[in-house]
Amino acid sequence: METDLPDRDFAAAQLAALQADREDLADRVVQPWWHDVASGLLLSGLLASWVLEDSQVRALVTLAFAVGLCGLAWTYWWRTGVWAYPDRNVWLTWVPLAAAVLVPAFVLADGYGQVWAMPVAGAVLGLALALLNRRWSRQWAAELRGER
Repeated sequence: METDLPDRDFAAAQLAALQADREDLADRVVQPWWHDVASGLLLSGLLASWVLEDSQVRALVTLAFAVGLCGLAWTYWWRTGVWAYPDRNVWLTWVPLAAAVLVPAFVLADGYGQVWAMPVAGAVLGLALALLNRRWSRQWAAELRGER
């Protein structure tokens, strides 16, 4: 008597193939080091442009930031074949950190004319972004491998 259910060996082979695919993806999702550096430099440059008085130059820097981020996203997708979406823990780390650095920097720059605060904030947040990008991508790879 035949059933429509697959046999155990077939199911086990399918599960093994899925796990192999997840491990292959885990090997690809961690971006190269220059991706983290580039994202940090883009953010640093954007925030450092606050010291510039010319609004047209600021607009060009903002455009360069947007184009740079799009380029990084495209190269990531092209290399890995997936889009990466930050999970809740990423936002719960990044948003308070960015607010804790940016709010005092904006107050100093706008309220007290201390424009040096924005490039300092850019350097701090650029470095933090680069380091956190690396950490988050390694955590994602570990989750894909079933290590977390």
